[in-house]
Amino acid sequence: MSAPGARRRPVLERLLEDDLLGVRFALNVFIGTTLVWLILRAISDTNPIWAIASMIAASDPQVKQAMRTFWGRIINALVGCAIGLTFVVVGGWNPVKLPLALALAVLCSSYVVRVQTMWRQAPITAAIVIASDLTRHSKVTGIEHGLHKVAEVIFGCVMGLLVILAMSRIWPVKSTPGPHPASGAHRSPTR
Repeated sequence: MSAPGARRRPVLERLLEDDLLGVRFALNVFIGTTLVWLILRAISDTNPIWAIASMIAASDPQVKQAMRTFWGRIINALVGCAIGLTFVVVGGWNPVKLPLALALAVLCSSYVVRVQTMWRQAPITAAIVIASDLTRHSKVTGIEHGLHKVAEVIFGCVMGLLVILAMSRIWPVKSTPGPHPASGAHRSPTR
């Protein structure tokens, strides 16, 4: 067999070996992105990038993994939002405010809430809320903008989960070979 043919064969084998999880993930992302974009543009004429990024992060072709990611992302987003809002409301601006809030979000996520799946979401959300306050001329507008961004993140997560659930009924995963490479986890060889 020629060298190019030898290279194509493992890719084809990998496609079939994992029940086309990459193709499923690509289709889920396509459908989810389209829905998020159309819905957010119709109801609020907003830039849907936060919702789309959240939809992708909460997506997985395997329902069990998608549920775990969804709940981890939602819980940690709410933790980050609460901490971010607290730091926005309490006191004026201080250069240490942002790093202190992010560190507190990590500690709360790690030791109080203890939902390791998507634990990075807590400081990310706190940063979104605090950064919204920094870029606005009034505290109220900053809080409103921060909450709007958090709502977009949660909407994206919900949309990602709904697409996964719908697609799992239309095109069920026949086997559970382990987490998909897109989920950030590496699986061991099955053979």
